[in-house]
Amino acid sequence: MSGTFVGMPAFPKAAREAVPDKTLRGNLRHATHTIRAKRAHAVAEVSDWAALREAGKRIKDHTLRHLDDYLVKAEEAVTAAGGTVHWAADADEANAIVTRLVKETGEREVVKVKSMATQEIGLNEALEAAGIRAYETDLAELIVQLGRDRPSHILVPAIHRNRGEIRDVFAREMSGWGRPAPEGLTDTPAELAEAARLHLREKFLRAKVGVSGANFVVAETGTLVVVESEGNGRMCLTLPETLISVVGIEKIVPTWRDLEVFLQTLPRSSTAERMNPYTSTWTGTTDADGPRAFHLVLLDNGRTDTLADEVGRQALRCIRCSACLNVCPVYERAGGHAYGSVYPGPIGAILSPQLRGTASEIDASLPYASSLCGACYEVCPVAIDIPEVLVHLRERIVEGGQVVRDGNKVVLQPAKGHAAERAAMRAARWAFSHPGALRAGQRLASRTRRLHPRTLPGPGRAWSGTRDLPVVPAEPFRDWWQRTRGAGGPPSSDAAGAPVKDEGRAKDKDGDR
Repeated sequence: MSGTFVGMPAFPKAAREAVPDKTLRGNLRHATHTIRAKRAHAVAEVSDWAALREAGKRIKDHTLRHLDDYLVKAEEAVTAAGGTVHWAADADEANAIVTRLVKETGEREVVKVKSMATQEIGLNEALEAAGIRAYETDLAELIVQLGRDRPSHILVPAIHRNRGEIRDVFAREMSGWGRPAPEGLTDTPAELAEAARLHLREKFLRAKVGVSGANFVVAETGTLVVVESEGNGRMCLTLPETLISVVGIEKIVPTWRDLEVFLQTLPRSSTAERMNPYTSTWTGTTDADGPRAFHLVLLDNGRTDTLADEVGRQALRCIRCSACLNVCPVYERAGGHAYGSVYPGPIGAILSPQLRGTASEIDASLPYASSLCGACYEVCPVAIDIPEVLVHLRERIVEGGQVVRDGNKVVLQPAKGHAAERAAMRAARWAFSHPGALRAGQRLASRTRRLHPRTLPGPGRAWSGTRDLPVVPAEPFRDWWQRTRGAGGPPSSDAAGAPVKDEGRAKDKDGDR
């Protein structure tokens, strides 16, 4: 993946720095709570939501199992419709292709539709290095670009900014990128939107090259689909003479009938709308209608490696709705920047380490950026079991093992700093395999309960520093069960059928059973 976020610390350090920021937490809390409440209402309107969710999951899984066939079919359809298909194995190759295509037009600026794939590969930075300026046209992406910031949310990249901060960014930076902000600009949404509209309009009208991603690619016709709420995407897709679309290979769907499912689940899960205000589709080129040249860059960049992982591959079902971010207690407090990736939140915690590998400190920390509460799985419209993948990736980091990187099978060594964890897990495995030793350990723990510390020593201090240690019961469950039910069966009842009081289960002097 791109080096856009190189230099970011590992998640624990980044989160520790972000959590004390009261303004950030307030912005995130207000935005995520509002979005998820609206989403819940929109989803509740659909009586067959569970069936749609299952259908989306099955369509994605089927496509991933036959991705080689559907990619070839999509290429043939795009080519037949007058487009040109390029294949990019990684970010560098994709950036080189797009840069070359822009240079061939003779232009030195492009307008962009909001695109996670182009952020992933660091396209803006690559174009800038080649003397080409890329203008973001999505309102939130414009705010991030003008503020020299990084996106912190999949759907709302500037979610960490409030209206006052946005006004200050517009007033300070717009003049350096084109039309300046109006005099006396306030922080009312209408004025901010109007300032952005005026600033962008001149760019739409003069741009000769547009760059986009795509939400979906329909293999049977070679049609690309972009859904949006502002209309800026429609301008970028129709006005320029050349359109270049960078799309991850997992965005393929087999047929238009399959697309129907996602056009119902995506808007409700993302913007809490019944349908997106703008759903743009284009197939190749058409005389006198839209761009005269269309290029599709199909991006791998770690996706094939991810596909080789039987557990982790479900992350490729993701349709980028961001519902998991809006319910995640960790994201709400730490913010998106702490994840060090364009993919923040729960989905980023499983997708980034698979696309980029876990060699870096930050990628090795991401699978731990979760409480495993499962809320992300409950809201996912394609039923990605994010907690399952998180645990799977944690095991890979701690234990090492065979993975696929760059198409080759390699063996990862266990990560440093997890020796105590590995020892504890191996000891637990041995104990659970030897019932006698387990029973003896439980009895010893119960009899010495008053001597137990309130915090763990050594490496365990990091765990108990933010959690209460569980109180050990006065009697192990095995012993209690044997004493009360094991020998003589269930407690006897009196003539009226009421159970006889078991004096042996009276509380001990500490008040515990």
